[in-house]
Amino acid sequence: MKHYTFVDYATQGYVALVGLLILLFHNERVPGVPVLLTLHGLVLVLVHGLIQWHGRQARPGPALDLMRHFYPVLLYTGFYRETGVLNAMFVPSYLDWWFVELEQKLFGFQPSLVFMQWLPYWWAGELFYFAYFSYYLMIVGVGLALFWRNRAAFYHYVSGVSFAFYCCYLTFICLPVTGPRLFFREVDGYRLPAEWLALGAAYPYPEAVVQGVMYRIIALIYELFEPPGAAFPSSHVVVAIVSCWFSWRYLPRIRWLHGVMVGLLCLSTVYCRYHYVVDVLAGIAVAAVVIPLGNWLYARWTTRPERPAAAAAAPATAAAPPRPGYPESPAPAPPLDS
Repeated sequence: MKHYTFVDYATQGYVALVGLLILLFHNERVPGVPVLLTLHGLVLVLVHGLIQWHGRQARPGPALDLMRHFYPVLLYTGFYRETGVLNAMFVPSYLDWWFVELEQKLFGFQPSLVFMQWLPYWWAGELFYFAYFSYYLMIVGVGLALFWRNRAAFYHYVSGVSFAFYCCYLTFICLPVTGPRLFFREVDGYRLPAEWLALGAAYPYPEAVVQGVMYRIIALIYELFEPPGAAFPSSHVVVAIVSCWFSWRYLPRIRWLHGVMVGLLCLSTVYCRYHYVVDVLAGIAVAAVVIPLGNWLYARWTTRPERPAAAAAAPATAAAPPRPGYPESPAPAPPLDS
């Protein structure tokens, strides 16, 4: 479609696909179907209108330009929360029992319970909970660095991160796994079998860990924003690796620091008891697929959009330069640092 780039196709495609799934497969386990369908239709219309409005401007103002390219980021939280409403549409209950049994067979114990017991110290808890929190810093930090230094690289970044998120969200809807926190509390009426709950009770959170500031911050974030059933694959791992790829490509000065933080984040997902090891391994595998696939699709579908007819008809000497942020060709921009 006119003025669309890859991230627009990905976002509109995700909204349309999930809306179609709701329309065709909704059942008594999906509440508020009319509202959900209305919201999906509204997002499709508003996003399309924003893209076309921006595309008709010869030189769009900074506010419009910002909104046109930042809008996917504004939708992430809503899409993420929606997965908790839709994840019983295909599977009536969480699949944690299968993951718990798989981890027991693979390791002979539950890493998500034992890891924290190996390091039941305040400093270890603060380190790993901060590493888990660094996920948000990675997304925002890399995005801001690219936005201020090279708009084309930033739009490439938003496209790659958005594509990774949408792949994770679709998986959450189809394969609901809520994570090791099921060992310690009931989630939406679902509980693990008694023997697994007893095992969880045998491995409580160490007192030194729960006194930490970062533990409390992450607990608050989960209480406010985390939908149940969004553990497999770990989107923390997927998106952290994707953001690290962009650091490695465009911001070489921070690549090693970023890489170390991603490694700590992968460990923290298990230490902090938000993910099974299988979730982490799946996240690494998904990142290995979505990075090259997303880059290929970005190169295929992102080109400099056409100027409005009035600008195109102007004499060549008076033609406006390309809009900031659009690559002259589908190829990614070169690294920003030497």
